[in-house]
Amino acid sequence: MESSPGALAGKCIVLTRAPEQAREFSRLLEAQGARILFLPAVAFEPATETGPMDDAIRSLASFDWLLFTSQNGVRFFVERCRRLGTGMAALFGGKVKIAAVGPATAEEARRESIPVEFVGQVFRGEALAQELGRKVSGKKVLLPRSDRAGAALPAALRALGAEVVEVIAYRSISPDLAAAEAAEVIRAGEVDVITFASPSAFHHLATEFGLDLLRRMADRVALASIGPVTSAAIRGAGLRVAVEATESTAAGLVAALTRYFESISARGV
Repeated sequence: MESSPGALAGKCIVLTRAPEQAREFSRLLEAQGARILFLPAVAFEPATETGPMDDAIRSLASFDWLLFTSQNGVRFFVERCRRLGTGMAALFGGKVKIAAVGPATAEEARRESIPVEFVGQVFRGEALAQELGRKVSGKKVLLPRSDRAGAALPAALRALGAEVVEVIAYRSISPDLAAAEAAEVIRAGEVDVITFASPSAFHHLATEFGLDLLRRMADRVALASIGPVTSAAIRGAGLRVAVEATESTAAGLVAALTRYFESISARGV
């Protein structure tokens, strides 16, 4: 059953991703009539130590699998390849196979002319390992990641018998939120939803505003998560996740928000 159009009309929704990374999300929300506030709570920059990734790129032919767990992973990997003067056609002409954690990451790779062999359906790193299963047993796997990535995926791959090489492709940093116009609107409680697409975004925002303020706002401001990993970070801080996307994509989160507000409307709240 399709959601009725305009279910988010007039709702003020905070996007904590950078505007350039939230174009699809904001477009879908605005199509529903929502008002968007951008408050980028996390930013990214290249790894400070590039030696390990450079070595991995130069020896990519020795790997059986290259696993991308985020769009940022693809972007920074490709940027580093270009700085090294390595073209995608030459790089991926050998035996290495590419896996992506979900359709958004796969699409980012394909835009860069990287052929994707396998796309995970659950959109979580450790789930990708489970889905690949025997395909990685006894294989050499390259994992370019954030400096804050967890240990679950490489552990799951090694448990399957893979030889895993982890390299830091990019760093997650916290922007200065204090002076942002959206920050004052949030402090005043004049928003309906704050959305999070990563644990880092939540932790950075919680550090800036304080958990006490977020708890006080909980009865009138919904915290929305793109998936279970981000939801776990929010709940781990003692806060309630009002909305969680079933599918960890922009469209999935918009659909979850639409259902949430339709449910409130149906109850007459």
